[in-house]
Amino acid sequence: MADLKESPSQTAGPYVHIGCMPTFAGLEGMFHGTDLGARMITGDPMGDRITLSVRIIDGAGDPLTDAMVEIWQPGPDGGFGTTTGFSNWGRQPTCADTGDAVFETLMPGAPQGQAPHVFVWIAARGINMALMTRIYFPDDTNRSDPVFTRAGDRAGTLVATLADQGFSHIIHLQGEKETVFFDV
Repeated sequence: MADLKESPSQTAGPYVHIGCMPTFAGLEGMFHGTDLGARMITGDPMGDRITLSVRIIDGAGDPLTDAMVEIWQPGPDGGFGTTTGFSNWGRQPTCADTGDAVFETLMPGAPQGQAPHVFVWIAARGINMALMTRIYFPDDTNRSDPVFTRAGDRAGTLVATLADQGFSHIIHLQGEKETVFFDV
């Protein structure tokens, strides 16, 4: 059998919002006027509602103001697809002024053998392959999470901080404060 070479990836470029978030980009009438993933909470689900604000910082220390951020997380019971009125998945653009992507979500529960966390996927200009990381919450259970503990001394780059109505987290793409990213 012949060895197949990996196909090159393509940077998201300046048009990622048009294709993935057309309503945000000002295009009307697509996806019934609501971008896919814009609302994670669609009813009145059981669980604690939180706001999760994710700021992306580039290598120069500036907010990345044109990224697309997706999150995927367990519901309050630690399961996926088990909470009525909650989608487990969200997609938001970063703000053109602050670099923040803001998600209205539920506090995740702990999947079996892991601490509560949120998976984060980042696509933006200059990033050839989307970046994947996790956000954990300030909790002692993090120390027993096998993925969190593998980050060693840099595990702190994965922990959100308490903020009004929820949590905030800063993801550094490179430099001394670079967030731990996963090769998935």
